[in-house]
Amino acid sequence: MMNDSRSTSELIQIALTADEEMMHKAVTALHFRGNREVFDAARRLCASDSPKDRSLGAYILGQLGVPDRTFPDESVEILLNLLAQEQPPEVLCSIGTALSHLKSEKAVPALAALKNHGDADVRYSVVCGLLCQDNEQAIQALIKLSSDEDWDVRNWATFGLGTMVDIDTEAIRDALFQRLLHEAAGEGDEIYGEALVGLAERKDPRLIPPLLQELSSNPVGRLAVEAASIVGDPRLYSALIRLRDWWDLDRDLLESAIAHSARPTKGGQQ
Repeated sequence: MMNDSRSTSELIQIALTADEEMMHKAVTALHFRGNREVFDAARRLCASDSPKDRSLGAYILGQLGVPDRTFPDESVEILLNLLAQEQPPEVLCSIGTALSHLKSEKAVPALAALKNHGDADVRYSVVCGLLCQDNEQAIQALIKLSSDEDWDVRNWATFGLGTMVDIDTEAIRDALFQRLLHEAAGEGDEIYGEALVGLAERKDPRLIPPLLQELSSNPVGRLAVEAASIVGDPRLYSALIRLRDWWDLDRDLLESAIAHSARPTKGGQQ
């Protein structure tokens, strides 16, 4: 990929006409190249009348320069200008995904404005674009999307709130707790597990009863044990000890959870 001998125009033609696997390989080669020629070509694609061209242009700009990003500020400006006038969902998705790699706070208002878009793939790209942003507008959009009707949107928004931002607010904790009330429990459901981890990171006391129930079910998801390791509450100790008999997804994580939960109680007993 780093030393692909094909010209920039050849790689772009392949990306526009080949199957998905070949398209990704061609774009990866352009990302590694990351020079002014590639940037200018992507900029021209973003100005095309063809949605397919614009989608590809955004895709290229999102990760231009490997390992060191090239033209990040210019790329964000192009993508935001494009986003302001774009309509086709496939192009909106490419822009959201591209902005997720560039991680610019300037993109937050434009992405947050799409949180109610009718296309689930667009809303998913909005979530991706807002991950790691601790901007209040981004947080509010992720809170809204954590209750989205689409499973993937809910899942990644919950992950974003629970793990990808460090701030702790009542609104975030309430949104995570709502996932415990409304998602499937007892089968290691990923959204439920992400909510458990997010609440554990914030030491929310509402976590303990549902986490204890999850640790006493069968099967038990890895995220539940991770949450137990983070929160380190003695009330979880007995349930974690029982898992030693059969739970083998991650023995080191289980032992960590047991160790963190094994604080002496009154009278010196566990």
